[in-house]
Amino acid sequence: MVKHIILWKLKDEYSAEEKETIKKGIKENLEALVGKVPGLLSVHVQTEHLPSSTADLMLDTSLESPEALKGYAVHPDHVLAANTFVRPYTAVRSCIDFEIPDEV
Repeated sequence: MVKHIILWKLKDEYSAEEKETIKKGIKENLEALVGKVPGLLSVHVQTEHLPSSTADLMLDTSLESPEALKGYAVHPDHVLAANTFVRPYTAVRSCIDFEIPDEV
């Protein structure tokens, strides 16, 4: 299994109310990709955080394999969601991808 985790910081130009609407759109549209993208096992978008946080949102996805991650990156439904609901509103993106070994 592969974990694909992203932290985003929204652009400063948005009000608190606008940021809540943006976060809701990101969450709804990315979580809706499960069942549409082959090999995508789960998606969770964390929109609430403590004041000590330096990011506004976290994407936590699980995929079957590194190949599934490559397919997810270019899948038309994912590209549409990212280009419509994420990229226009985010200023900073940090990503970590890692493989979780099968249990023995």
